[in-house]
Amino acid sequence: MERSRPLGRRPLVTLLTAAALAASGMTALSSAARAADANLTRNGGFESGLDGWTCPAGTTVTSPVHGGTAALKATPAGADNARCAQTVSVKPDSAYTLSGYVRGTYVYLGASGTGTTDVSTWAQSAPDWQQLTTTFRTGPTTTKVTIYTHGWFGTGAYHADDITLTGPGGETGQPPAPPTGLTAGTVTSSSVALSWSPVPGATGYTVYRDGTKVSTVTGTSTTVTGLTPSTAYSFQVTAVNDAGESGRSATVTATTAEPSGGGPSDLPPHALVGYLHTTFANGSGYTRMADVPDSWDVIDLAFGEPTSVTSGDIRFQRCPVTECPNVESDAEFKAAIKAKQAAGKKVLISIGGQNGQVRLTTTAARDTFVSSVSKIIDEYGLDGLDIDFEGHSLSLDADDTDFKNPKTPVIVNLISALKTLTAKYGDDFVLTMAPETFFVQNGYQFYGTGKWGGQDPRCGAYLPVIHALRDDLTLLHVQDYNSGPIMGLDNQYHSMGGADFHIAMTDMLLTGFPVAGDRNNVFPPLRPEQVAIGMPASTNAGNGHVSPAEVTKALNCLTKKTDCGSYATHGTWPALRGLMTWSINWDRHGNWEFQRNFDKYFG
Repeated sequence: MERSRPLGRRPLVTLLTAAALAASGMTALSSAARAADANLTRNGGFESGLDGWTCPAGTTVTSPVHGGTAALKATPAGADNARCAQTVSVKPDSAYTLSGYVRGTYVYLGASGTGTTDVSTWAQSAPDWQQLTTTFRTGPTTTKVTIYTHGWFGTGAYHADDITLTGPGGETGQPPAPPTGLTAGTVTSSSVALSWSPVPGATGYTVYRDGTKVSTVTGTSTTVTGLTPSTAYSFQVTAVNDAGESGRSATVTATTAEPSGGGPSDLPPHALVGYLHTTFANGSGYTRMADVPDSWDVIDLAFGEPTSVTSGDIRFQRCPVTECPNVESDAEFKAAIKAKQAAGKKVLISIGGQNGQVRLTTTAARDTFVSSVSKIIDEYGLDGLDIDFEGHSLSLDADDTDFKNPKTPVIVNLISALKTLTAKYGDDFVLTMAPETFFVQNGYQFYGTGKWGGQDPRCGAYLPVIHALRDDLTLLHVQDYNSGPIMGLDNQYHSMGGADFHIAMTDMLLTGFPVAGDRNNVFPPLRPEQVAIGMPASTNAGNGHVSPAEVTKALNCLTKKTDCGSYATHGTWPALRGLMTWSINWDRHGNWEFQRNFDKYFG
């Protein structure tokens, strides 16, 4: 994914030179701390996790470490240098020494807000622990300084440990009193709204769920998301200022609601989903509806396509005899659909695909989409709709930064159209989606054009659609194929070719994740029965095919927490719905290998 250089960012060489000059200009200061000086850094060895540090792209590890049992590991991205910072109370017009140990390429240690000359030092290449040290003097009115460490954009993870700031301590005051009046407000199947009374002298508040810190906010209310339906939770809040954290508030408990919506309940506990080539032929050959084996629980008719990109007018034109010599008649096709439905199968119209770009730029296109899709569903007696928007169908406007409140017309109009269709057909309507990883999991790292612009505006563009329809969504089966490397919740890049990719990508959907690294803006997890894993049926079907053995490893890890390899999942989901594949035709071409492995695994 190519990104232009953000405006105002100086070249790497310029910054490195400036950093070196800043560091060398302070050599007149003494590097030895006076006897009365103290280490002012809080949790500089990261033994207490990230307590005291603001570090959105960081985590703590137990190896490698310089001292103690923990160290910081932070991973820069293309538009983020993985900065970890801490604000420290200092005295005006005083000398300080900042020191720490780092590993990695282009790792920085510095101080800002000194009131004189802000300083930094850096290691160009540190394959093993290397000490960095710099000194500064505070200005005549400076009482607070921010110390930080960071890497460089897109250069890989770095480590830091044992960071110290020595010098005379400043006035820290007293921590605030514990908050009172904690109350649970609106409760849904996946979230609880909390509010509490303001505390004098507090600069922020920390929210705890079942004793674990889940968020830090500046106001006196928040909504805790990513919760499991029909589950009791306990919450507490503390108040925070520069002097520290208060004691915890009284506990309030809340039980999340029962799950709602999500399509019909008569799907089998574990379902096999496949696309059937019904409008075209390719090297896999044409497969008649009546010849689809009973193992396939959801059959997506590929594809309904628009008359033009922005018309919203979707047409379903079955493969002509000249291209598909063995194609059945319309009457036979409709009779075969009814037979599948009588056997408990679901047959859907899939809209889009690789060549079917759909951009609902106007409300007129939205309304045409609803009427034309309804016509197809009614004519063939289908059970529902699959959204397979690819390419440039969905993208975010530059000012559209919140997936919970989208304002881009193509996003807003699609959400409106799908809500209209689900309301029209009722609770038995099946709604599925098949986005590519670029439009979903890539949203963990990037969303839209990004803070400085230059990112692909399609990054994460499916997230607002999924979120808005999550109570109506029957299945989400992301295409874990034809994908570049994607960063997982372990802040490592994962690539196609084995079980690891499917495990990491699915774990993100079932755990939830901060969007664009913002831990105050979390995409909530989907229920496991809403999730199937998308895989190619064979090497001919798409890039990213894995062997049946690797498919089994992925399923074992996600449903039983065995065969997980190096990736540690955040849960175990025996109710994971199943698998999706492109395609039924290609699986038939491959002697039904994908189907047979599914049947063997789930019985």
